[in-house]
Amino acid sequence: MFVDEAQINVRGGDGGAGCASFLREAHRPRGGPDGGDGGRGGDVYLVADPSVSTLVRFTKEIHFRAESGTHGTGKERHGRGGRDLRVLVPPGTTVRDLDGTILADLVGTGDAYQAAHGGRGGRGNKRFLSNRHRAPRFAEQGEPGEEHWLRLELRLLADVAIVGFPNAGKSTLIAAVSAARPKIADYPFTTLTPNLGVATVDDRDVVVADVPGLIEGAAEGRGLGHRFLRHVERAHVLLVLLDPMNPEHKPDEQYRILLDELGRYQPRLVTRPRVVALSKADTVDAETVELVATSLALGAGRELHAVSAASHQGLTPLLRSCADSVESARSAATPTTGYVVHRPRSRGFTVYREGSHWVVDGPDARRSVALNDLTDDQAMAYVQEGLRRLGVFEALEAAGCRSGDEVHIGDFEFMFEPDSESVAPAEVEAGD
Repeated sequence: MFVDEAQINVRGGDGGAGCASFLREAHRPRGGPDGGDGGRGGDVYLVADPSVSTLVRFTKEIHFRAESGTHGTGKERHGRGGRDLRVLVPPGTTVRDLDGTILADLVGTGDAYQAAHGGRGGRGNKRFLSNRHRAPRFAEQGEPGEEHWLRLELRLLADVAIVGFPNAGKSTLIAAVSAARPKIADYPFTTLTPNLGVATVDDRDVVVADVPGLIEGAAEGRGLGHRFLRHVERAHVLLVLLDPMNPEHKPDEQYRILLDELGRYQPRLVTRPRVVALSKADTVDAETVELVATSLALGAGRELHAVSAASHQGLTPLLRSCADSVESARSAATPTTGYVVHRPRSRGFTVYREGSHWVVDGPDARRSVALNDLTDDQAMAYVQEGLRRLGVFEALEAAGCRSGDEVHIGDFEFMFEPDSESVAPAEVEAGD
């Protein structure tokens, strides 16, 4: 089953919680805090691997989550970091967000994209020891891992892409020159998915892709070919296959329409090296082949190959011409490399009104209130100090927040008092 589009959900592992612990040993009455930090959550990577050829796995498996970090414990023992998750995708996979923005193009073997970051581990109470807090009774919760929905699109990596009208003989040709066994029938749009095959000529291997038939208007969505036009993009050479038996369009009309549709989809495809062949040559005479060649006006250095997949007529010269064109295109072209769009992780915070309350959203703000015991006076003093240092109170007042307004930061809720130096514990609620 060939699948070239999929949508997946990726989530980094959660960070482990820090530990609030105190050293208690004989003859050490002032052991002090010794809580360890939580482990970091694992990351999710999408990795191009040639052992995968389609996106069919992602029709049944959609959610991918890396391992979470473990919690810290006493005696300054830190939690173990979560293992990263490597999700294998076919080379030629493009990664987009749900808005369509390209995030990565994984072309070569080993190309990787960090799809979701793991959450940071929480700090143990040992990390909060200071002259002001001599015995901190609170620790930090772990940070949740990032979560994203992504769209995957596969563009086949083929040397030669066969393009032509429905029933031009593309599937029959690829079956004759390779071990590929596509479905072959005498009705339009028999081929519903692209087929890949490896053809060998003069000890040279050529990867050939059979793209479902194009018709006039394919670039605007007519027929089935528009769904697979992207598979032509990475091919070094285009093999334009013309059908002399098409009742609606003569070979020269087919040639014009095909080039027009390719150019409308992506203008640079028209300048791509191409080989032109007339299929079903065993059903026409030499004079007809000559007339077709004249009508096409292919120009110097480009000939029309008359081939028959049924009788194997002209297949070797055709493959030889394709192999030569591929070698020339490879030597002239800049090596194709994958790329990844690096987006810095959002820090800081934003303030906005949601219904009857105010929301402060952002990783730094959430981390400032992610403590394990918000009923503790020391913890509340730390939260107040951290929010003031970030400028949260100033931002709330500037946004229009007034005394007595309810403010949410993650699961942390409090009543805003702009003139107060601290948030009273009685005014605070912490979610689970």
